[in-house]
Amino acid sequence: MSEQTALENVKVRAGAPDADQGGGLAAASTPVMAAYQIVFGIVLLVIWQAASTWLIDPFFISSPTAVLERLWEWTSDGSIFLHIWATLYATFLGFVIGSVVGVIGGIWLGVSPFFSRLLNPYIWAFNALPKVALAPLLILWFGLGIESKVALGAVLVVFLVFVNTFSGVREVDQDLIDGVRLMKARRSQILMKVILPSAMSWIFVGLKSALPFALIGVIIGEMIASNRGLGYLVQRAGSEFDTAGAFAALTIIAVIAAILNELVQTAQSRLERWKVVSR
Repeated sequence: MSEQTALENVKVRAGAPDADQGGGLAAASTPVMAAYQIVFGIVLLVIWQAASTWLIDPFFISSPTAVLERLWEWTSDGSIFLHIWATLYATFLGFVIGSVVGVIGGIWLGVSPFFSRLLNPYIWAFNALPKVALAPLLILWFGLGIESKVALGAVLVVFLVFVNTFSGVREVDQDLIDGVRLMKARRSQILMKVILPSAMSWIFVGLKSALPFALIGVIIGEMIASNRGLGYLVQRAGSEFDTAGAFAALTIIAVIAAILNELVQTAQSRLERWKVVSR
């Protein structure tokens, strides 16, 4: 065997693990990956149950069985559905309002260099404020009803969506815009046919990042001043030292967040079917 052939064999063998790493578990189909995720979740629950039984006082970490009992109790009497609806409704309104304002503001400043430079220091100064600290003011301005929760959720959403939309508009290929202008396209056509489709990925990144914050904002508002909602359940359980109740409410919040994220992911895949992604 020549020296060149031996070197080639070594290269092939060295590259084989890399090829395996590109496939295998990472390339598992969606049903298989879902099975892995379920198994992983069951393992975590078993560890939690064992820790609460033999290692840590259940008063501090509760247990999966206690949490399930509390969830069944809330479901049986129907009280949990009122709280879920209150949180979902406020989250939806806050997310929609914050997203619309963020997208419109990002597009406007993205295509308006003058106003972008004029408002830049004010926007980033306001963005640096801790939004949660605005909760008492929003409750003072909008009252104890759902309006203050919607406002807090919208405030947390608007800047995340705005920043991503603004960045996406600024990243649009100028050659595309110039080409459409040569074809006598109007400003509205450039916006709808070039800028928006090109910035869609950025916008959806902002939406996906902002969605949990809309839920967080509503939960915080409910914890501060409310008599319904999942945040209220968490606050009430904490004040009563009800660990199982707190974990049960947090479990529902986590499930809702995962479902909402999947909905946004589905909407993105449907709206971006036209896009070809290079690999």
